[in-house]
Amino acid sequence: MDYKKLLTIQDISCVGQCSLTVALPILSACGHETCVLPSAVLSTHTAGFSGFTFRDLTDDIPQICKHWKNENIQFDGIYTGYLGSVKQVAFVKEILDTLGKLNAVKIVDPAFADNGKLYPIFDEAYVEAMKTLCPSADILLPNISEACFLSGVEYRENYDETYIKTLLNELSKLGCATIVLTGVGYAPDKTGVAVYEKGKISYYEHTRIAKGCHGTGDVYASAFTGALFRGKTLFEASKIAADYTVRCIQFTQNDQTHWYGVKFEPLLPTLIQALE
Repeated sequence: MDYKKLLTIQDISCVGQCSLTVALPILSACGHETCVLPSAVLSTHTAGFSGFTFRDLTDDIPQICKHWKNENIQFDGIYTGYLGSVKQVAFVKEILDTLGKLNAVKIVDPAFADNGKLYPIFDEAYVEAMKTLCPSADILLPNISEACFLSGVEYRENYDETYIKTLLNELSKLGCATIVLTGVGYAPDKTGVAVYEKGKISYYEHTRIAKGCHGTGDVYASAFTGALFRGKTLFEASKIAADYTVRCIQFTQNDQTHWYGVKFEPLLPTLIQALE
């Protein structure tokens, strides 16, 4: 197994099982050296907690990157998650364009919308900034809401395969040759992943769990990235990540005290087994 050096760029929610507190252990468990670039530090995530602290690290990013360049530090892969501002998007674009080794794979999870709506912190200016990041990504990992905002396709709660094909084709015009579209379901009790690669679409369907959990998008993106860099194909990595995320939700859903994320840690052995 090749030992890969990966960089992940997103915030740290110290409590809440999302962003870097998910990405770091999952990528490490997959066998990769995992380097981090925090975009912000929060005492907790913002869904359900009140009075949380927030420290913006935007102005630290250029100095960190300058030091890395001076030390000739480069990465086999770069995976971005939640970014806090338009200014950060511009910094991250430069990182994607300059800090990857030859043939480095760059994965972008847009992480700005769900259920047809932008997260409260974001606006249309942020969407426009994210569009400029897409051409620098080798793989884009949006949900349907994010794909609609980026492509200009009208968001729908109910849709068919033709709609998803149109959405992926329009999104690819931003310069995204490879797209993994999550949350694609054609029946009430099913959801899945549509994988767009070289103009062709593959689909993996799995059970839809009605009760959602915070941070599952980060679990999925991290498991996908970890599997891909273990040599799995795009479709295999998409399937492994989906199966792992579903197991994490099922493992957590009956614990009413654990409402703020999924208990992914006890199930890491199942992810590692899937990679063998």
